[in-house]
Amino acid sequence: MSVRIHRAADAPAAAQSCAAWLAAVLRSAIAARGRATLAVSGGTTPALLFDALVPLTVEWSRVQLFFVDERPVPPGDPQSNYTLCERHLLTPARVPAPNVHRIPTERGPQGAAEGAARELAEVFDLAPGDLPSFDVVQCGIGPDCHTASLFPGEALIGNRADLMAAVEVAKLAQTRITMLPAVLLQARELAILACGIDKRTALDLALHAALDPLQHPAQLLTQVRSHADLFADDPALGER
Repeated sequence: MSVRIHRAADAPAAAQSCAAWLAAVLRSAIAARGRATLAVSGGTTPALLFDALVPLTVEWSRVQLFFVDERPVPPGDPQSNYTLCERHLLTPARVPAPNVHRIPTERGPQGAAEGAARELAEVFDLAPGDLPSFDVVQCGIGPDCHTASLFPGEALIGNRADLMAAVEVAKLAQTRITMLPAVLLQARELAILACGIDKRTALDLALHAALDPLQHPAQLLTQVRSHADLFADDPALGER
């Protein structure tokens, strides 16, 4: 496994670095294939990332944008990853609405997962059993070492066949809808954005602990994948 670490002084600087890298990947994909595919995550630092992407040169009319995971709330809810992205990227960057593939939470968790999987299959023109190859996926890492909505102990961490699922997160008393490991592992490029001192232990486990993704799901990104780019600030990385 090869993780290229991009260290920054603070979260805004890490977000700026990640945004510049993402924009370059998207431009390269558009030049090579005529379009680009991107999946993004939610959270506080991604809001900084989205803000940083807005002024950069990206042909958003050629980008198909998906969401790594979502909470079971409607658009407009403050907890919605879609709404966060809409406010900080989609509207200010004028991303065409047909290019934005929201997880349809109004169908309920299971219906949302099934609907999102069907849309993936349609946009990527997948045959049964095929996996989508995103040009780039952006993920985060939680303080408990979760990534996407794959939390420690989740049985679907071992799933390498399915695209999306509704998962019960007992510690949050909530159902989430999430991409599954096969999709994350298949991406051509993967960006990890992790900032803040509360991520330091999780990052250390993801990068350096013995491989056990069932207990440390972020190791899917840092140890199971062949390569990834990590954008992190000094508080998250510590002295290492």
